[in-house]
Amino acid sequence: MKKITKFKHKKVLVLGLAKSGVSAASLLHKLEAFVTVNDQKPLEENPEAQGLLQEGIKVICGSHPIELLDEGFQYIVKNPGIPYHNPLIKKAIEKGIPVLTEVELAYLISEAEMIGITGTNGKTTTTTLLFEILKQANQNPLIAGNIGTVASEVAQQAQKDDKMVVELSSFQLMGIEEFAPHIAIITNLYDAHLDYHGNINEYWKAKANITKNQSQDDYLIINADQDHLRETVSFSNAQIIPFSTTREVDGGAYIRNGAIYFKDEKVIELESVVLPGAHNLENILCAIAASKIYGVSNENILSVLSTFAGVKHRTQYVREVNSRKFYNDSKATNILATKSALNAFEAPTILLAGGLDRGNDFDDLIPHMKNVKVLVTFGETAEKLRNTGKKAGIQTVITVDNVEKAVPVAYEHSEKGDVVLLSPACASWDQYRTFEERGDIFIKAVHML
Repeated sequence: MKKITKFKHKKVLVLGLAKSGVSAASLLHKLEAFVTVNDQKPLEENPEAQGLLQEGIKVICGSHPIELLDEGFQYIVKNPGIPYHNPLIKKAIEKGIPVLTEVELAYLISEAEMIGITGTNGKTTTTTLLFEILKQANQNPLIAGNIGTVASEVAQQAQKDDKMVVELSSFQLMGIEEFAPHIAIITNLYDAHLDYHGNINEYWKAKANITKNQSQDDYLIINADQDHLRETVSFSNAQIIPFSTTREVDGGAYIRNGAIYFKDEKVIELESVVLPGAHNLENILCAIAASKIYGVSNENILSVLSTFAGVKHRTQYVREVNSRKFYNDSKATNILATKSALNAFEAPTILLAGGLDRGNDFDDLIPHMKNVKVLVTFGETAEKLRNTGKKAGIQTVITVDNVEKAVPVAYEHSEKGDVVLLSPACASWDQYRTFEERGDIFIKAVHML
């Protein structure tokens, strides 16, 4: 870990805890900053804050009092989930106080090079896949970021010959000053998080921050099939490495005659890739492009892609039961993700869907339901999805109480060769604490068969 002095004897406010805030506060304390932590949760219900208090860090809990800014803070490190229209953040920006996220701290202290991965869809799969390929090639990768392991925590252990593979959200990328990954990847850009960013241009601008500090010695891997993405990052100084699932591209990754190529070199036959779905081809091309920049052999890439079946809860192959294949796509918390999952399969499909009602309908799914023979719905949106299924011409639509009950019903209505797919198109919070909990219940129910 680099012993930087940027924060030494500086007053820093860490706003919002969770895992990233705890890591940031502890790290800043080690860097000899004068740290104050402010979290909404009361101290008596806040074991994280209690732990920081024991470390000798000043803790203020229960609210975000705007008067805090009268204490003369020189930096704020905020939890990515706290929006910029938060009164305290708005006031800090008015005062000219830099507002950072902990990925900036991770970059400043990391001895290792960073590979940053962002985009609307595919971040986690690309991050995990690239990590596995680099591991196979003995390139000492470390995985971190929005994927669940805090970047500033991992960076403290990183060595010079390591490579940090970091998944980055738009929220995190809004809080950077110097952050400059050696390789940046943008998988794709669609509409998302507009409640946070205000409009689509601000969202895309936040994503483009991943390349704003890159130099001509760095690389930016982008989706060449999206004109708006190319335009969004047109200011970048990095070497652009394009990828495309629809055409051959100069100097990048693409598909030709049933195989994946990188810069005219054949890397792997598509039939050797076990990760299902056309949408995953984008993720695979990203990972191959980054691997090739680091000189990874085709043999190492083949070794991973011929065995990598997906990230848990993201079109994850669970098992086969009497010639029916079960897939867990509980991470599909929106319609776009479920469209991608449905398009991944050509076999007759039994779709399990439903969850939190956010006020939208599901008719956008209809063109993608041509292979759905049975629809099993549950949760707050069960009736809406039932109506969508009827409009799509699906003859058998069944409503059940929850995911656990959906699995045996789906099996009962299936035949040999069918795919049974949990892809809810909704968040889980009406019945489950997280999409992971929902997916785990699905997996358990499948094994109970």
